Amino acid sequence: MKALVTGGTGFVGSHLIDSLLKRGDEVTALVRTPAKAAGLADRGVRLVRGDLNALDALREAAAGTDVIYHVAGVVAARNDTEFLQANRDGTANLLAAARESGSPRFVLVSSMAAAGPATRGVPLVGGEPPRPVTAYGRSKLAGEEVVRSGPLPWVILRPPMVYGPRDAEVLKLFKMAKWGIAPVFGKGDQELSAIFGPDLAEALIAAGTSANTLGKTYLPCHPEVFTSGAFARQIGRAVGRDVLVVSVPEMLGRGLLAAIGGAAKLTGTASVLSSEKADEFFEAAWTGSPAELIADTGWRPNTDIAQGLTETMAWYRAEKWI
Repeated sequence: MKALVTGGTGFVGSHLIDSLLKRGDEVTALVRTPAKAAGLADRGVRLVRGDLNALDALREAAAGTDVIYHVAGVVAARNDTEFLQANRDGTANLLAAARESGSPRFVLVSSMAAAGPATRGVPLVGGEPPRPVTAYGRSKLAGEEVVRSGPLPWVILRPPMVYGPRDAEVLKLFKMAKWGIAPVFGKGDQELSAIFGPDLAEALIAAGTSANTLGKTYLPCHPEVFTSGAFARQIGRAVGRDVLVVSVPEMLGRGLLAAIGGAAKLTGTASVLSSEKADEFFEAAWTGSPAELIADTGWRPNTDIAQGLTETMAWYRAEKWI
């Protein structure tokens, strides 16, 4: 099978390419910086230089493909317009370019942020009316709407928190745990779902190759539900430390996030953290059920939090990230 991957040098995209190559698929990667992707070329990946605004590059990359895995996007931007330009308009550009070369299946990596939070004790299943609470979530939902109304056969996946080897975000929590500290927003009772990076890669391929997934939206995650406090303590175990879980009260947390976001605006930089992000951090639950994806494809999320964090820590140590 011939597959195109956008975002192939990133955390999720790199695991996806690993799994595609292991299957024996022919892989093309759209890359902004070929030097950064030199290792992919050495493994037989065809590189096309460009981004989601480079229409000629998109046409070249999409030509002859059977399936497109659209992983690229932004999680930090200076304003709503920048989020939409990347996560909505970039998706529309790729769809248009792909349509010129045929009718490949289009697998969109969206986010649980597009769906919005869950109710405590009631994980999302995928059909709920969306209620995103951040600009990022709204932009991912806008990208989904472009795909649903577009010309190609599609599948949408909304992963929750993704972690694992090569992830630079959860790394920050590991580094704090080494010092014996684990801050959590609120009381540490926010309910969470997660997915290990390599497991997500297999979920994407299952969605991209199964006859049962077309026109559906899934929540690829491990069925295990845990609290933010339990997650912090499990990171401590992976590091080999008993951590002190430090609760950040809502008023203080909102103030800190507003200050960080305000400083980013003043300097013209993009930041994941902002006053709006507090609406996400202080929700009761961000949980989902993988039951429909499992039923339709036979995919299984093999890695629970304890095993996944242990493997992640081992990778960080081996690569001297920590």
